[in-house]
Amino acid sequence: MLRAGGRRLLAPGLRRVLGGGAAAPVAVGGAKAYHERVVDHYENPRNVGSFENDDPSVGTGLVGAPACGDVMKLQIRVDESSGKIVDACFKTFGCGSAIASSSVATEWVKGKQMEEVVTIKNTEIAKHLSLPPVKLHCSMLAEDAIKAAVKDYEAKKAKLAQKGEEKAAEA
Repeated sequence: MLRAGGRRLLAPGLRRVLGGGAAAPVAVGGAKAYHERVVDHYENPRNVGSFENDDPSVGTGLVGAPACGDVMKLQIRVDESSGKIVDACFKTFGCGSAIASSSVATEWVKGKQMEEVVTIKNTEIAKHLSLPPVKLHCSMLAEDAIKAAVKDYEAKKAKLAQKGEEKAAEA
Protein backbone atom coordinates (compact mmCIF):
# COMPACT_ATOMS: atom_id res chain seq x y z
CA MET A 1 0.00 0.00 0.00
CA LEU A 2 2.76 2.43 0.92
CA ARG A 3 4.65 1.63 -2.27
CA ALA A 4 1.62 2.48 -4.45
CA GLY A 5 1.13 5.76 -2.58
CA GLY A 6 4.77 6.66 -3.14
CA ARG A 7 4.37 6.17 -6.88
CA ARG A 8 1.42 8.56 -6.92
CA LEU A 9 3.51 11.20 -5.14
CA LEU A 10 6.50 10.78 -7.44
CA ALA A 11 4.70 10.39 -10.74
CA PRO A 12 3.81 14.11 -11.25
CA GLY A 13 7.40 15.17 -10.60
CA LEU A 14 8.82 12.48 -12.82
CA ARG A 15 6.47 13.46 -15.60
CA ARG A 16 7.82 16.99 -15.43
CA VAL A 17 11.44 15.78 -15.44
CA LEU A 18 10.97 13.39 -18.33
CA GLY A 19 8.47 15.44 -20.31
CA GLY A 20 10.53 18.64 -20.53
CA GLY A 21 8.66 21.91 -20.75
CA ALA A 22 9.30 25.09 -18.84
CA ALA A 23 12.69 25.75 -17.27
CA ALA A 24 11.53 25.63 -13.68
CA PRO A 25 12.44 23.60 -10.60
CA VAL A 26 10.94 20.14 -10.66
CA ALA A 27 8.45 19.58 -7.83
CA VAL A 28 8.18 16.14 -6.27
CA GLY A 29 5.54 15.58 -3.63
CA GLY A 30 5.03 19.32 -3.14
CA ALA A 31 8.70 20.07 -2.39
CA LYS A 32 11.08 21.79 -4.80
CA ALA A 33 13.74 19.57 -6.26
CA TYR A 34 16.54 20.08 -8.78
CA HIS A 35 16.16 22.47 -11.71
CA GLU A 36 15.94 20.75 -15.09
CA ARG A 37 19.45 21.99 -16.06
CA VAL A 38 20.85 20.22 -13.00
CA VAL A 39 18.94 17.06 -13.91
CA ASP A 40 20.22 17.29 -17.51
CA HIS A 41 23.87 17.70 -16.48
CA TYR A 42 23.51 14.99 -13.83
CA GLU A 43 21.89 12.45 -16.16
CA ASN A 44 24.04 13.41 -19.18
CA PRO A 45 27.29 14.80 -17.74
CA ARG A 46 29.61 16.38 -20.27
CA ASN A 47 33.37 15.75 -20.35
CA VAL A 48 33.64 13.00 -17.73
CA GLY A 49 37.10 11.46 -17.63
CA SER A 50 40.69 12.30 -16.88
CA PHE A 51 43.96 13.21 -18.56
CA GLU A 52 47.47 12.03 -17.73
CA ASN A 53 48.77 14.00 -14.75
CA ASP A 54 52.31 13.86 -16.15
CA ASP A 55 51.32 15.68 -19.35
CA PRO A 56 52.88 19.18 -19.16
CA SER A 57 49.92 20.67 -21.03
CA VAL A 58 47.45 19.45 -18.37
CA GLY A 59 46.49 21.28 -15.20
CA THR A 60 44.64 19.44 -12.42
CA GLY A 61 42.45 20.96 -9.73
CA LEU A 62 41.40 18.69 -6.88
CA VAL A 63 39.06 20.25 -4.32
CA GLY A 64 36.65 19.00 -1.68
CA ALA A 65 34.03 20.12 0.79
CA PRO A 66 34.50 18.34 4.12
CA ALA A 67 31.04 19.40 5.32
CA CYS A 68 29.19 17.39 2.68
CA GLY A 69 31.83 14.99 1.35
CA ASP A 70 31.84 16.28 -2.25
CA VAL A 71 35.16 15.85 -4.06
CA MET A 72 35.80 17.37 -7.47
CA LYS A 73 38.72 16.80 -9.85
CA LEU A 74 38.72 19.12 -12.85
CA GLN A 75 41.46 18.99 -15.49
CA ILE A 76 42.28 21.32 -18.35
CA ARG A 77 44.46 20.76 -21.41
CA VAL A 78 46.11 23.95 -22.66
CA ASP A 79 47.51 24.73 -26.11
CA GLU A 80 50.89 26.06 -25.08
CA SER A 81 51.31 28.29 -28.15
CA SER A 82 47.98 30.12 -27.83
CA GLY A 83 47.30 29.77 -24.10
CA LYS A 84 43.78 28.53 -24.88
CA ILE A 85 42.13 25.68 -23.05
CA VAL A 86 41.49 23.11 -25.77
CA ASP A 87 39.89 20.41 -23.62
CA ALA A 88 38.58 19.84 -20.12
CA CYS A 89 37.28 16.91 -18.12
CA PHE A 90 36.16 16.08 -14.60
CA LYS A 91 35.48 13.35 -12.10
CA THR A 92 33.24 14.22 -9.17
CA PHE A 93 32.12 12.26 -6.17
CA GLY A 94 29.11 14.07 -4.81
CA CYS A 95 25.52 15.10 -5.17
CA GLY A 96 23.69 15.99 -8.37
CA SER A 97 24.44 19.69 -7.94
CA ALA A 98 28.18 19.01 -7.61
CA ILE A 99 28.20 16.83 -10.72
CA ALA A 100 26.17 19.39 -12.67
CA SER A 101 28.46 22.23 -11.53
CA SER A 102 31.52 20.26 -12.70
CA SER A 103 29.90 19.48 -16.04
CA VAL A 104 28.97 23.13 -16.65
CA ALA A 105 32.45 24.29 -15.61
CA THR A 106 34.15 22.03 -18.16
CA GLU A 107 31.84 23.29 -20.91
CA TRP A 108 32.48 26.92 -20.02
CA VAL A 109 36.29 26.73 -19.91
CA LYS A 110 36.79 25.06 -23.28
CA GLY A 111 38.08 27.41 -25.96
CA LYS A 112 38.83 30.23 -23.52
CA GLN A 113 42.09 31.87 -22.53
CA MET A 114 43.58 31.09 -19.13
CA GLU A 115 43.06 34.68 -17.94
CA GLU A 116 39.39 34.49 -18.89
CA VAL A 117 38.52 31.25 -17.08
CA VAL A 118 39.80 32.43 -13.70
CA THR A 119 37.12 35.15 -13.85
CA ILE A 120 34.30 32.55 -13.88
CA LYS A 121 32.45 32.99 -10.60
CA ASN A 122 30.48 30.45 -8.62
CA THR A 123 27.52 32.82 -8.69
CA GLU A 124 27.37 32.53 -12.49
CA ILE A 125 27.35 28.73 -12.31
CA ALA A 126 24.76 28.77 -9.51
CA LYS A 127 22.54 31.16 -11.44
CA HIS A 128 22.80 29.09 -14.63
CA LEU A 129 21.79 25.94 -12.75
CA SER A 130 19.29 27.73 -10.47
CA LEU A 131 20.93 26.19 -7.40
CA PRO A 132 19.18 26.78 -4.08
CA PRO A 133 21.20 28.48 -1.31
CA VAL A 134 21.86 25.15 0.42
CA LYS A 135 23.70 23.94 -2.74
CA LEU A 136 25.84 27.02 -3.42
CA HIS A 137 28.91 25.22 -2.07
CA CYS A 138 28.78 22.98 -5.17
CA SER A 139 29.28 25.94 -7.49
CA MET A 140 32.02 27.23 -5.17
CA LEU A 141 33.82 23.90 -5.59
CA ALA A 142 33.63 24.27 -9.37
CA GLU A 143 35.11 27.78 -9.22
CA ASP A 144 37.87 26.59 -6.87
CA ALA A 145 38.60 23.58 -9.12
CA ILE A 146 39.00 25.84 -12.18
CA LYS A 147 41.40 28.11 -10.31
CA ALA A 148 43.33 25.13 -8.90
CA ALA A 149 43.69 23.58 -12.37
CA VAL A 150 45.02 26.86 -13.80
CA LYS A 151 47.43 27.23 -10.87
CA ASP A 152 48.65 23.64 -11.33
CA TYR A 153 49.22 24.18 -15.05
CA GLU A 154 51.15 27.40 -14.41
CA ALA A 155 53.28 25.68 -11.73
CA LYS A 156 54.13 22.85 -14.17
CA LYS A 157 55.00 25.40 -16.84
CA ALA A 158 57.27 27.33 -14.44
CA LYS A 159 58.96 24.12 -13.29
CA LEU A 160 59.69 23.11 -16.91
CA ALA A 161 61.07 26.58 -17.65
CA GLN A 162 63.32 26.35 -14.59
CA LYS A 163 64.61 22.93 -15.66
CA GLY A 164 65.31 24.34 -19.13
CA GLU A 165 67.31 27.22 -17.64
CA GLU A 166 69.30 24.83 -15.45
CA LYS A 167 70.19 22.65 -18.46
CA ALA A 168 71.23 25.72 -20.44
CA ALA A 169 73.44 26.89 -17.57
CA GLU A 170 75.13 23.45 -17.36
CA ALA A 171 75.97 23.41 -21.07
